[in-house]
Amino acid sequence: MEKIKVAIVGIGNCVSSLIQGISYYRNKTEKEAIGLMHWNLGGYKPYDIEVVAAFDIDKRKVGYDVAEAIFSLPNNTKIFCKDVPKTGVTVQMGRVLDGFSSHMREYDDKYTFVLSDQKESSKKDIVNTIKESGADILLNYLPVGSENAVKFYAECALEAEVGFQNNMPVFIASNPEWAEKFKEKNLPIIGDDIKAQLGATITHRVLADLFNKRGVKLERTYQLNTGGNTDFLNMLNSERLKSKRVSKTEAVQSVVGQRLDPENIHIGPSDFVPWQKDNKVCFLRMEGKLFGDVPMNIELRLSVEDSPNSAGVAIDSVRCLKLALDRGKGGILYSPASFFMKHPPKQFTDEEAYRMTEDFIAGKRED
Repeated sequence: MEKIKVAIVGIGNCVSSLIQGISYYRNKTEKEAIGLMHWNLGGYKPYDIEVVAAFDIDKRKVGYDVAEAIFSLPNNTKIFCKDVPKTGVTVQMGRVLDGFSSHMREYDDKYTFVLSDQKESSKKDIVNTIKESGADILLNYLPVGSENAVKFYAECALEAEVGFQNNMPVFIASNPEWAEKFKEKNLPIIGDDIKAQLGATITHRVLADLFNKRGVKLERTYQLNTGGNTDFLNMLNSERLKSKRVSKTEAVQSVVGQRLDPENIHIGPSDFVPWQKDNKVCFLRMEGKLFGDVPMNIELRLSVEDSPNSAGVAIDSVRCLKLALDRGKGGILYSPASFFMKHPPKQFTDEEAYRMTEDFIAGKRED
């Protein structure tokens, strides 16, 4: 099979895990591979993804090969594949816009961005780079709250005529106006806000669905998350959190059966704990009533390395976008979006989303 060529915006922890993973699985057989939902997805293997263009704003990444940039501060995710070969792709200065929260200037450089002194790229520069690279897909990994920056890069994807994967919670795929723009250009899009392989949201959804199916009335729940990566530091600015809270809350509300009143559900990032680095700790509580109105509750603590937890999902999502391109299918990919994203255009139970995605991969469903 031909390579799946991707351009990437934001060379942070998630991209570090993604690119490490591409190299890691290149040296594995299907029997040896652990941690993947699909080894062969429509004929494409995990290592068939190739980075052909990259954009960032940090001076420790801009101007360096992607293989070097992924290990540069403030990235602090687990290194599980040290031998990532040079890509021959230099990280280009992107556009800052609202991709950098001013409160982060108050922290040590090892935790936050150090803005490059290179001139910001124009839209024309970025679109030309994407076109000349031969990219099939643009992957968005900008920080939470980067409303203007995400819309800027979505426009770049449209002008460069590439597919778009929106891995964070600025609503593009789930916004009808934006979705229509991609449909008109027959370009596939998957979004919004990537759902981890086994993270806080998917665990919360599965338990909420279990309550519903077993006749347990869920009355109150919270999900509190702490971490020490740049994502958690960025989210200390509550003004940037609105879409993130909506995304995570709706992911759970959509499977509880009877929606909870806002005061009875609280889901979202809670604090930045530097020594946790890329480790994310979730504290989950669910209170409900069993047979005879007898009360019960569950408390759960989940600890995961945040960025590798998203990388395996991203690899599958990229391959689904490539299948859509191969098939000439544009617009929203409803099935993969519902399985891979927290805030897809249409919510389904995880069981339904899984079945729909398998049918899409097999070519039994056009979406």
